[in-house]
Amino acid sequence: MSNPFETLGIAPTFTLNIAELEERQRELNRAVHPDRHAAKAPAERRQSLSRAMDVNQAFRALRDPASRAEALFELLGIHELSERTISDPALLGDMLEQRELLDEARRDKDKDRLNALARHMKERESQVHEALGRAFQPLLEYSAKADARASRGPEVEAAQRLFSELKYVRRFGEEVAAIEDEI
Repeated sequence: MSNPFETLGIAPTFTLNIAELEERQRELNRAVHPDRHAAKAPAERRQSLSRAMDVNQAFRALRDPASRAEALFELLGIHELSERTISDPALLGDMLEQRELLDEARRDKDKDRLNALARHMKERESQVHEALGRAFQPLLEYSAKADARASRGPEVEAAQRLFSELKYVRRFGEEVAAIEDEI
């Protein structure tokens, strides 16, 4: 995928105002909408349709925090994101404990505990979003420097750990929702 920040004409950052992002998407869609180019040559109409599709795809990528983080990692040249296991022992221990609580709530069909777990994970997801915003800031600043790769190791690892946590927290939230539907 092309750079969604560039497609929407906004500066790369994890911390985005979603209302402003939506307004930017509407603004660009009004400008490139194929109906505005109906009287033009077929090649220009196709180009307009392609541009409108790119704008919508970029908007979807940046609206979602996980895909926004992936886009930033890609922009920074960091491609090692396919980690499926948790390497941080504290996070692993906490997630295992949360899973046990979730299994107990499922087994007991305890909606109150499920709701409490869902609230806890939503709060945690919000905290991870804030932490990712802080973690990406120095990486984006380094990206403008020639020696960026040499000096950003710890910052990359911190951002990757947070990204891993975000994926697990979101997956946990999805599991809670599935269990709520089930009971």
